Amino acid sequence: MKWKQADAGMAGCAEQVLSVLEAHGHEAYWVGGCVRDELMGRPVNDMDITTSARPDEVTRLFERTVPTGIEHGTVTVLVGNYAFEVTTYRVEGSYENHRRPAEVAFVRNLSEDLRRRDFTMNAIACDRQGRIVDPYHGENDIRKGIIRCVGEARVRFQEDALRMVRCIRFASVFGYRIAFNTWKGLLLEREGIQYIALERIRAELDKMMEGPHPYLGLGLLGRSRLLEKARVPFTSSTVDASLSRIGDIPSKETAVRWALLMLACGLSGQDAGNLMRQYTFSNDARERVEALLYLDEEVKGLSGETHLREQWVGLVLKYGKESIRRWLLLCSVLPQENRGTAADELLARGLEWMDEMRIFHLQELQIGGSDLIAISGKRGGPWVGELLKQLLFKAAAGMLPNTKLDLTEEVRRVMVTDEKG
Repeated sequence: MKWKQADAGMAGCAEQVLSVLEAHGHEAYWVGGCVRDELMGRPVNDMDITTSARPDEVTRLFERTVPTGIEHGTVTVLVGNYAFEVTTYRVEGSYENHRRPAEVAFVRNLSEDLRRRDFTMNAIACDRQGRIVDPYHGENDIRKGIIRCVGEARVRFQEDALRMVRCIRFASVFGYRIAFNTWKGLLLEREGIQYIALERIRAELDKMMEGPHPYLGLGLLGRSRLLEKARVPFTSSTVDASLSRIGDIPSKETAVRWALLMLACGLSGQDAGNLMRQYTFSNDARERVEALLYLDEEVKGLSGETHLREQWVGLVLKYGKESIRRWLLLCSVLPQENRGTAADELLARGLEWMDEMRIFHLQELQIGGSDLIAISGKRGGPWVGELLKQLLFKAAAGMLPNTKLDLTEEVRRVMVTDEKG
């Protein structure tokens, strides 16, 4: 097998690692995801290696190593600008809480190592000459587009319950189907997902939501009822028409995909934010989704009959251009009945109205707080910020030129009006 999907520099350095191990009497193979992705024609981003050499032997053979997971047999070998995880052949003992082996034992036989792996497509090894070792017919399953557990599915899922979410993620990202016995084992073992840390589940869901077929994955999650066991308000009824176009949202716009899912789950911005905190999403990811949901709530409260443009300008100033752009994308894939009354006109004219705006931030105003105090002769206070916001809105909406002269005259007019009032 030639590495057509891997960076040539990385493949060359990885081959050096295999060559050194073999030269000292050890077996060594590429294994797992890199072999799978090469066979599938997908980009190969890292190249894991499995070997008969013990961790201490690996460490002695290479100048630059990191004991990444040495208790489980993994040493990271650094060659050039690349890092390779080199793991000793091993078998695993009983698992604790459906998530990690209580102990591992190093072995000298590749077939024993492959037997412990999760799915047949990940239990394929390749040597330096390109010879494939595939005892569980993973290459055939790749050709047929099937996700199948190595050995007994229930045992694999009992060992690490996260494999159930990973199974669905692989099916979703690759567009594969799940073998009958693997699906049956997943349904029988789904209670085990409650033992898995939420951040591990979130990492798998993130990859699924970034993939090309999120609707397929969400459908499998709904039918499996897996997330119900992980304290997520997601059921089979969630996967309805409101999610059918989630794949039309570009994969780089994951915040919009997540916001659409949260809407389908019936969550408010606050509820979605709480759930995302629980699942250890980054603050940035959470804030983007929260902003979309809060913005959607506000848009649904807009009147589509009067002053819609001015109301829209206010929302642009409040949420920012990026959130507005994302909301328009979100709204474009929502079914008609799930939109507010103003949505159609905003979809038609929202970008145009935003493009007409020439100012978006207080810093862009040609007048500042100290100017307001000087013009008014009053002491500073909350009124300064409020008046600046009013000036920003009028300038953004085109109701007032953003020049120091015009803004000064407006401040004086407001002051006179306030005094008369």
